Amino acid sequence: MIVKLTESFISNGLQCSAGKRREEFVDSVVPGMFIEVRAVSSGQGTYYFRYKDVNAHTQTKKLGRTADISLAEARTQAKALRAEVALGGNPRADEKAAKAVITLDDFFNDHYLAYAKSHKRSWGRDEELYRLRIKAVFGHKRLNQITRLQVQNFHASVLNEGLAAASANHHIKLIRRMFNLAISWDMLEKNPASRIQMFEEDNQEERYMNDAQLGNLMEVLKTDSARSVCLITTFLLATGCRLNEALSATWSQVDKDKRVFRVAAKNAKSKRMRPVPLNDHAIQVLEQLSTEGQYEHLFINKKTKKPYVNIAKVWERLRTKAGLPNLRLHDLRHQAASHLINSGSSLYIVQQILGHSDPSVTQRYAHLSMKSLNDASDNASAIIKGAMKQEAPVVV
Repeated sequence: MIVKLTESFISNGLQCSAGKRREEFVDSVVPGMFIEVRAVSSGQGTYYFRYKDVNAHTQTKKLGRTADISLAEARTQAKALRAEVALGGNPRADEKAAKAVITLDDFFNDHYLAYAKSHKRSWGRDEELYRLRIKAVFGHKRLNQITRLQVQNFHASVLNEGLAAASANHHIKLIRRMFNLAISWDMLEKNPASRIQMFEEDNQEERYMNDAQLGNLMEVLKTDSARSVCLITTFLLATGCRLNEALSATWSQVDKDKRVFRVAAKNAKSKRMRPVPLNDHAIQVLEQLSTEGQYEHLFINKKTKKPYVNIAKVWERLRTKAGLPNLRLHDLRHQAASHLINSGSSLYIVQQILGHSDPSVTQRYAHLSMKSLNDASDNASAIIKGAMKQEAPVVV
């Protein structure tokens, strides 16, 4: 039925004729636009636009329900579609193509993760970032449905959640990386995470424990029931190793007789094998492990019988129990460096043990080295003062 659609007609006339299950009311103002009404939903309808594509096939494009958009809005959409069709476009085909784009969750699991596992040692961190926060916000969305504004808002929300600026930035860097790969694989045309300004990071922040705090932590690590994680943490503090270096450590890399742990090149940040000396405390950790001869790796999760991937939750409980709620696992590496320097080691030795490929990275500990030099200078001064107190020799 062709009618001049009005707001009054839509409010009062959306009824199917007797005996009909559905009926169309074609607008006499905008050719191709009509309202479909069904008997089961009397008083409501849905706006559609009907047109012929380049192959002369009839197509329909849904505009919206009468309860959701106004007549004026529906006509504006229909006019725009008429213009698009006149120029050779096919709105319905474009819609189908858009729906053919996979969701971010499918992209991450079916494409990105497989790529990351073969190209990144830190792929486990990517999996964690996606699983804990990104998936809930964007996982259900198709790649072409995610906008720059949504990514920007997500970036801010992660920071507001209480994460550090660096952690918030890591989420955006992962999203940007995923979309760059999608573009390079011809799955998308633009990256919604491009030009997102990163938060300023204080990467030089270091937390050092005083003697009392260190004592509290060691007491917790010695007595807590989570023995495997306690031993991992103690190993980090004793060696200055990075977490992934410890979690991926195998018994074949350990020589207890020569007291050395050789970090494999594939696990080292510098991508070079690095020998790490094992002090008495590190040796004690190894002697407490029950995995030698039974498993390839040092640290095994007793529940899964597999190497640990992450210990963040248990570590959060341990540090809180020790009264150090802000102490990061990476701070244990800084603490190990401070112990080396305070015992008289040079920055060069610290660089070799920690595996810094660039000496400038080790310079962050220069202030600790200066303290040791000052202490040595004060000792020299004390000797001079002691000599001055002695009775001066009599000159004849």
